[in-house]
Amino acid sequence: MPYEKCIIVEGRSDMLKLVPILAEEVKIVYTNGTISEDALLELLEPYEECELYTFFDADQSGEKLRKLMKRIYSEAIHLNVPRTYMEVANAPRKVLAQLLRDANFSVHKEYLI
Repeated sequence: MPYEKCIIVEGRSDMLKLVPILAEEVKIVYTNGTISEDALLELLEPYEECELYTFFDADQSGEKLRKLMKRIYSEAIHLNVPRTYMEVANAPRKVLAQLLRDANFSVHKEYLI
């Protein structure tokens, strides 16, 4: 079954933080941190037909990736972790669940605030 939605995160720990929250089939791809334009294009090529979402950290490398995504995939929707937590992996699951729900993802009810 092809995925309808794809979330791009920076690292494996970000992916592992989101997986249990989601109550729908979503492809989560991680970049392993800073990535070149060519490597990003290659990584996301299989998912270009999906709705693309980014969920990057609120730091310098996250901003760099966000700018790269905006340039290459201008249609991508950008979810932002609150600066209080700085990193997706550090944010409480309830906060992430609310952000995902606000972006029209189905989330498990036990994670909602």
